[in-house]
Amino acid sequence: MRIAIVGAGLLGVASAYYLAKEGHEVLVVDRQSAPARETSFANASLLTPNHSFSWAAPGAPWLLLRSLWRADSGLKLKPHMNGQLLDWGVRFLRNCTPGRHRANSLAKARLCFYSMAETERVTRETGIHWHRDTKGVLYLFRDRHELELNDRSLALLREVGAEIKPISIDDVVALEPALAHVRDKFVGAMHAASDEMGDARRFTEGLAEVCKERGVTFRLNTAIDGLAVDGGRVTALKTASGDIKADAFVLAAGSYSPQLARQAGLHLPIYPVKGYSITAPVGDPEQAPRTGGLDEGTLVTFARLGDRVRMSSVAEVSGYDTGHRPENFAKILATGRELFRDGIALDRAEYWACLRPSTPDGPPYVGPTPVRNLWLNTGHGYLGWTMCCGSARLLVDQMSGRQAELDTHLYRYGRY
Repeated sequence: MRIAIVGAGLLGVASAYYLAKEGHEVLVVDRQSAPARETSFANASLLTPNHSFSWAAPGAPWLLLRSLWRADSGLKLKPHMNGQLLDWGVRFLRNCTPGRHRANSLAKARLCFYSMAETERVTRETGIHWHRDTKGVLYLFRDRHELELNDRSLALLREVGAEIKPISIDDVVALEPALAHVRDKFVGAMHAASDEMGDARRFTEGLAEVCKERGVTFRLNTAIDGLAVDGGRVTALKTASGDIKADAFVLAAGSYSPQLARQAGLHLPIYPVKGYSITAPVGDPEQAPRTGGLDEGTLVTFARLGDRVRMSSVAEVSGYDTGHRPENFAKILATGRELFRDGIALDRAEYWACLRPSTPDGPPYVGPTPVRNLWLNTGHGYLGWTMCCGSARLLVDQMSGRQAELDTHLYRYGRY
């Protein structure tokens, strides 16, 4: 079967890999000049199944409201209004009940843990290198009450296999010696032994090369103008250089999936949540991080990627704007200087902002749609890297008519 995939990010390329293994003729179409040039380009670089809670939680509405007047909020709402946001916002609020938060978080966690095993499998099968590190991830707390609350809430994820436990500050320093000088800043920490870190862009680029070796075609610098639909089926992707025809189509276009889905008569409740990151060279190796982690006090992440360090922060609901200003990175830079001093050459940092395609409840959309030959692999939010390979496997099992290893109804289109 000839299958066209819209999107050459993590989800699109992973889908192409699994479909090519099934013997299909696969074409990946993307408007950028190379794979992984949007959301997958410079994400936080952490794979965190042990931290896979849904953002739609009982306290989230207050956090969003408070962000209107607090500049230091990690979850921010920038005032703007459109129909897409209003619809998404109402659905988000409906999912902020304890029961929905529990169900959505468990659905995400199941997919995350399943995906970690698939990521290991793909890495082993292909031999691609992506600065992978399997020493686990640290979650650092400056407030004892927050630490206790986090430990209690993790009981939920432990039901589906989470491996995360409290550790002492001495243990933190043993795992990350660069934090010895700020040990008094933290009251405790959690260590997720099965969390990992690694470069999503290198993974995507490496997997794209493997896909090409297996016959996958990449049609880059090609913007999709729309979908041609006839008789309840997509017949082609419309582009400036002509129609692209296929037997089936996979929509893996991240935050831009709703616009294309709408042309097929589908309402896809996904909205972009903006994140900021920096990537800087290692300065003094003795002061640089060796592991990955999250400072829960500042909500800034860090990850060592070979001779570079990636730091990231903020979840900002501000529409489709991908621009950034120096002040957007102030908290990241301040945290980097505080924790790692001269270990990171912050004066040589590269700055990035991207849009995370987020569903109002949390789980992504992976599977079929009412349009018979249109499939979805989109809406993964801040866990796209963690969920990548598992989502692709889940999608291709459904496309192949096989019994999937997870309950596909948890990720289906129209689950509301």
